[in-house]
Amino acid sequence: MPDRPVHLYIKELSLVLVDISDKVVGNLFDALRAVKYHDANGVPTIKLAEKEIDSEEIDLEERCIAFLAMHHPVAKDLRTIVTILMINDDLVRIGELSLHIIDLMLELAPELLEKLEFEKMSMHAGNMVKKSIDAFVLQDRALAEEVCAHDEKIDAMHRFVFTKVTTLMKSQDADVEKLADALSISRYIERMADHASKIALEVIYMVTGEIAHHKDDYEDLIT
Repeated sequence: MPDRPVHLYIKELSLVLVDISDKVVGNLFDALRAVKYHDANGVPTIKLAEKEIDSEEIDLEERCIAFLAMHHPVAKDLRTIVTILMINDDLVRIGELSLHIIDLMLELAPELLEKLEFEKMSMHAGNMVKKSIDAFVLQDRALAEEVCAHDEKIDAMHRFVFTKVTTLMKSQDADVEKLADALSISRYIERMADHASKIALEVIYMVTGEIAHHKDDYEDLIT
């Protein structure tokens, strides 16, 4: 890395992260459109895009590590680079979840998808991811906290799906395997929202230095 002011490196790495996040969220919404119109032919394009995003995420991680090794940042600068690394990892997981979701959704009947409101749930999770990145760009603690508050809405949707699916499973002619896939989809979407909340908490850490942990309340969702 040529000798440049540290803040320019951080700005450059931050812009790369934002670009990656835009692609991750865009790919998720493309996947939802493919499901909505039952366009299995669009899946290879979505998977190829995700593979390209993976390469960019690896490159960003390597650049951040190189930056840490060469510049030994402290205080806010250190927190920012660590936050970029953590958010980058969250985006990797979100991308993986998107692929799992589209693979399962395309196997389910459109009527079941509509009944369980998966499009609405997925859009809400995707918007949480987008807002969490906005909070990063703006260094906005209040916006980050707003993202965390929205997580409860996804939890409520997940509970709705669980209740609905378990009721459907009691029918004699129920396709239990497909219904189990529906539960997996709901869980994947809920996990995506968890990652959005985690990004928001990482933003709060970057801005304030406060460390908070996102609770895993899956046990609460199924009781």
